This record gives sequence, C-alpha cells and structure tokens, in this order.
Amino acid sequence: MLRSPGVRVSPLLSMTCKACWALFLVCLPVTSFPYFPEEMGGLALVRPLSLYPLLLLLVLFTLPRLFSRPVPKTLLTLIPFTLIALASSLLSTLQGIEPVLGISVGARTLRALITLGIGCCIYYTVSLFPRSTQDLRASLRWLYLGFILALLWGSLQAVYVISFDSQYYQWLKSLQAYISTRTLFTNRVSGMTYEPNWFAEQISVLLLPWLLASALSGYSAFRWRWRWLTVEWLLLVWSVVILVFTFSRAGLANLIGLVAISVLFLRPKRAATPEKPRSGRLFWLRRLIEASLVIAILIGALYAASVKNPFFTRLWSYWGEVQETSLLEYFDYIGFGARLMYSEAAFNLYTDHPVLGVGLGNFAFYVEEALPDRLLANNPEILRILTPDIGRNRLVTPKNYYLRILAETGLVGAAAFVAFLAAILGCALALFHSRENNPDFWGKAGLLALLAFGMAAISFDSFAIPNAWVNFGLITAAAWTAPRPEDQDHPSRAR
Repeated sequence: MLRSPGVRVSPLLSMTCKACWALFLVCLPVTSFPYFPEEMGGLALVRPLSLYPLLLLLVLFTLPRLFSRPVPKTLLTLIPFTLIALASSLLSTLQGIEPVLGISVGARTLRALITLGIGCCIYYTVSLFPRSTQDLRASLRWLYLGFILALLWGSLQAVYVISFDSQYYQWLKSLQAYISTRTLFTNRVSGMTYEPNWFAEQISVLLLPWLLASALSGYSAFRWRWRWLTVEWLLLVWSVVILVFTFSRAGLANLIGLVAISVLFLRPKRAATPEKPRSGRLFWLRRLIEASLVIAILIGALYAASVKNPFFTRLWSYWGEVQETSLLEYFDYIGFGARLMYSEAAFNLYTDHPVLGVGLGNFAFYVEEALPDRLLANNPEILRILTPDIGRNRLVTPKNYYLRILAETGLVGAAAFVAFLAAILGCALALFHSRENNPDFWGKAGLLALLAFGMAAISFDSFAIPNAWVNFGLITAAAWTAPRPEDQDHPSRAR
C-alpha cells in the first residue's frame, strides 16, 4: 500500500500509517471535539476529531504519495474549483469591505480557505490510501466501527428521550462535554455531534448509502453472516431507529429518498421464467407498491415517535390549525423560514456577482442588503442577525451548499464544482455497469452516496464536514482499484 517504485518503506512507517487511517475512520462521528487549539480552528463549530490522524497521514502518506506514483485522474478535476475559489477570495480582500462583528474579510477568507483545504485533504487521502479490494473492505470495517460507537452512544440518549430521567440525563450530559462542544438535547438524540441535525446527516449521508448497498447486493465487509443476515443488515435497522430519534426533518427526508430509490431502481431483478414472464408495467407497478409500503412504514414509525417531540408534529399540524394557509407561512411555522431567506439572499448575491461571486466565506458581509423584502416578525433568527447580542461572534452562512458555491464563487466556480461531481458520478456509473471485483456493491453505494449528498446539500454548507468528502474518496478509490485488481501493485497500468 505504501510502496513506491524503488523505495523501501519501513514496517514502522507502514504500521503508523495504517493506525492513523483506522483512527481517522473511527473518529469520523466526532465533529465538534472540544479540545482543539485555537490555531487549528478551536473557535469554529466544526471541529472533526479525525483531523488529528489526518494531519499525520498528510505528512506520512498523502503528500509523498502524490509525488511518487500516478494518481486517479478524478483527483485533478477538483483543482480548477479550488483555484477559482482562491482567486475569488483573494479578489474579495481588495474590495474594502468593512468588518462585521469584529471579523475582517481577510480573516473570514482565510478561515473559509482552510475549511476547503481540509475537505480537499480528506478527499485526496481517502482516494489514495486503499489500494486493493482488501483495503477497501478493511476501510469499511473501521468506518462501521466508528458508527457502532456513535449508534451505541445515541441509543443511550434515546433512553431518556423515551422516558426522561433527570439524573440519567445529567450523567450523559457530563460525559458529552468530553465529546462535543454543545450539550445534549432533552428530547432529541445528538450522538457524538454538535446537534441532532448533524447526527442525522452523518447517518443518512455517510452510513446509509453503504448499508443499503450491502443489503441490495448481498455484499458484506465482514466474514460473519447467517443466511441473508449480515452485520450491515443489523447496522441498517439500528441506524434507521436512531435516525428517527434525531427528529431531523432533513435527515428523515434523506432516509425516505434513499429507501425509495433503492427499492424502485436498485433492487436486483428476478429472472423471468416461462411460468412467470416479466411484464414491464406490472414490474414497475409492483416496485412502486413495495416502495410505497416501505415509506408508509417509515412514516408510521416517525409519527409514533413524534409523540415525544411536539415541535416535530408541526410538519403536518399546520394544515389543520391554520385556516388561511400559504406556503411561505408554512415554512415559517415549521421553523424553515429563516433558511429560506438565507437561500434567497444567496441567490440575490449570485445575480449581483454572477462571474466569481463575493469570495469564499464572505456571504455574511452582504447578507443584510441581500435579504428579500419580507416581514421579519415571524423570523426571530433573522432579527438576531440584524441586531446581534453582545459577545456574539459567529457569522451566518447560506445553509445551502449549492447556493453558497453560487454566491461565493459565481457561475465559474459552480461549473467547476459540477464538473468534479460529474467525474465522481462517472466513477460510480463505471462501477455500477462493470462485472468485476464486486462492483455491484460499490456502484450502488456510489450512486446512493451521491444521491444522499445531493439531497443533504440543501441544508448544510460547510466544506470541513467530512461526510461527503469521505464518500467521494471511497468512490474514487473503488473505481481506481476495481478494473484490474491484479494490477494493484502496478498503478501505472491502471487508469
């Protein structure tokens, strides 16, 4: 894995890199680790614990590997976006923009570029480290181990959500202080993350695509199985149950979308027989009925669990409580109005700066003038932004990955990022249509991972959150190793 042509790698270095790789994957569920020095982003909300082993991997493996052997061409497609983001950000420092909340454009730009750099480092490291199917399977096992710990911790939190006990809650709350910078919620499960929405996003984006693909293809990263039952099946059921207790609207919408696509399009087709010939219309009707039944079960479980979270019932109670309904008022009612206004402000910024945007991280300096002309009484979050409290030093972001890229890097940056996503999609499709090296699993997992990112990106915008970058890296690594597994020691013969 760590050999370069003509270079002997010491066993100690190899073992150190493997240990760092395992720690990196196991630590992924911890995203707001409290013990971070200020120089490494100790004041930011996103503080991945996996950044520590990642730094060692960068020095010991990633940087030497980039310059010693050929790399997947997909890695090169990310470079144009980073260069465009850098150019846009540097140009923004020349605009003479006044600081906001004591934060200057230069400081904001530097922080945003560092978060993008973290994401790129994660992608490059994950893409390059696995060099065989055995490495990929081992990587999945370490990833699952990290989530087993996170799901176990989330299960302990679900106990007081179901039946609240103050003493038990205070005990878990004191332990959570060693894991996350934010305290636990009394009526929602946060796992090891900053808040329940982050945990739900972790499960739906980083875990469910691989588990669903395992269930669909019968592939398992573990040797143990009992008939059709595998470790991945157990983790799938466990993660869905815990996801319900996060009461995250975005996370549960992602779950329903992933399940619907899996049942409709990715399930293996039964071979037609003379006794039971396959009819196109009946086939798709049966698939639609099956998907509807699964989604109905999920919604029923969600409805039953919502008894413990009255705020969550607003998703459907609005239409019965309000006589004169409107879509905008509905978004305000369910607490989504502020995010909708952020999105509109980001789009307004894009229309004003369509080519290169306003610079990475600089949305906050323009948001007040870009907000839509709408009554703010129903959006206290917007009012807090316009009239901040003393000591508040966090700037607002668009909360939407697509619109952030459009607003801050313009159409040029957005086109470059879409090209990068298209390259990842090409890797997933190549695996999906291939017949070698267990591509059925990797292809389906890749497509589901991209679908999960596509849905989740509507509600998050941080480049430093590892979820999507890890998925992109694993898809690239699988495509790089899958075509010729016998050539894994000769990457120059691979693509």
